[in-house]
Amino acid sequence: MNESVKIVCPHCHAGNRVDPDRLHDSPVCGRCKQPLLDGLPLELTAESFDRHINDSDLPVLVDFWAPWCAPCRMMTPVIAAAAKTLQSSMRVAKLDTEAEHGIAARYGIRSIPTLMVFHRGRMVRQRSGATDLKTLVDWAASPVE
Repeated sequence: MNESVKIVCPHCHAGNRVDPDRLHDSPVCGRCKQPLLDGLPLELTAESFDRHINDSDLPVLVDFWAPWCAPCRMMTPVIAAAAKTLQSSMRVAKLDTEAEHGIAARYGIRSIPTLMVFHRGRMVRQRSGATDLKTLVDWAASPVE
């Protein structure tokens, strides 16, 4: 039997343990019964950011963006497609840097869009600028060192 994977619910932010062999079987949250892996980008806030970054065994790809940023808006469908493509192996999330200045400052976000992959609370890769879906998925899903 495989060791369970910790996943934070995108709806109620409760921690859940899931058998890794069942990640493709549409697991639901034990608390709110909503899908844990719904294929949609998760909107992070100051209240939910640390919980999802630190308490999940799945890597988390975070798109640091702002509503006024044209390249960020251009990335919106790419981020949505990446969330669908990566849904059983990685959480894809967005953080509005205009609304969450503190988190943007914590990670030294100086240009947007900036993309970061976190794994078990640690930032493992970063890139800035818009990109296409294939390049994004290949970059995000490359093995964590």
